[in-house]
Amino acid sequence: MPLKLALVAHDRMKPALAEWAARHTAELDRHKLVCTATTGGVLRERNPALDVTTVKSGPLGGDQQIGGMIAEGQIGALIFFPDPLAPQAHDVDVKALLRIALVYDVPCAFNPATADLLVAGGLLAR
Repeated sequence: MPLKLALVAHDRMKPALAEWAARHTAELDRHKLVCTATTGGVLRERNPALDVTTVKSGPLGGDQQIGGMIAEGQIGALIFFPDPLAPQAHDVDVKALLRIALVYDVPCAFNPATADLLVAGGLLAR
């Protein structure tokens, strides 16, 4: 059964997420993908075959929109590559997104290694 996957990345991490998605296009293509606006644009550019739906940019409410989808049971997994070395102006929104993912026990990956484990563990094989 297809999942709706949320894919989000901070600016300096967007290329890493796009490369990860390129390596896993076959698995991702089975699912519905939702991204914040700029992350979605980078993913589409690098992976034009993927069908990506976008919400607002993270600082403009996109993180909150995805959090709302998690709370409504619409998101099956969150793949979020944050930049651990750069301060984020919308840090409060990012923390709220992470908190809601934890509250609703949504599988999460925060770097390519853990995202690879979601694939290897069969979550994306559904």
